[in-house]
Amino acid sequence: MITDWDDAYANGDHIADANSYPGMWAAQSAKFRETLIALNRAELDVSYGAEDREKYDLFLPEGAPKGLVVFVHGGYWKAFDKSSWSHLANGAIAKGWAVCMPSYTLAPDARLSQITRQVGAAINHVAARIDGPIHLTGHSAGGHLVSRMISETSPLVSSTLSRVKNTISISGLHDLRPLLKTSMKDVLRLDAGEAVTESAALMHPALPCSLTCWVGADERPEFVRQNDLLANIWTGLGASTRTVHAPDKHHFNVIADLAEPDSDLTACLLTPINPEDI
Repeated sequence: MITDWDDAYANGDHIADANSYPGMWAAQSAKFRETLIALNRAELDVSYGAEDREKYDLFLPEGAPKGLVVFVHGGYWKAFDKSSWSHLANGAIAKGWAVCMPSYTLAPDARLSQITRQVGAAINHVAARIDGPIHLTGHSAGGHLVSRMISETSPLVSSTLSRVKNTISISGLHDLRPLLKTSMKDVLRLDAGEAVTESAALMHPALPCSLTCWVGADERPEFVRQNDLLANIWTGLGASTRTVHAPDKHHFNVIADLAEPDSDLTACLLTPINPEDI
């Protein structure tokens, strides 16, 4: 039985050299942006709304894109922005896809329901610019947000939602009710009602739906449980789902393979589970 819920959701406390990761991500991302800017294949700080953080970066492949990938960052809805993750676009770009990375207003300035609407607005905006199928992925809180995009109360307009062919929630949080037992609930301004209405695991999927729940095998038990929960429930509700426990991966390095064109994670992102049904 869990008695310390803050510890159950604490990642850095259980990862060696955890403090080194944010600086490494920022440096890798800055270098990647410099490269794409020099190639005239990056559009930075594109506004999708009026708020300061309602902006996205768009990275383009050589030639016409095969489709659009959207990566939504994590940080418990209260940390980071798009600038730390640019390098993770490399895998999909090398395979011919455009990649969008949005920022959103962080808690406590925004509640989770507002953040959900912002991410939906960003995807609707970029979908009007890039043709073809749309594949979504996000990490941690971002995994929650992309799962919400393909739920029955998705903020995506129907013309965008119909183009979403595949989604990967990486270490996603899909039932928010346990967070009410953590101290972060105050920063998130999370109450019992919103914990229910923003939990993808408590909703039906928007069908047809191809969903992979991907988690590091070495992650905190609560993240493994949260990962498996959504795939389990949505399988029973008609979605095509798969669950992956990536060997030797923890919460901070589980996303690294998105930068690799030939990684299993990139292949999974670009390939729906049952393409003929989507």
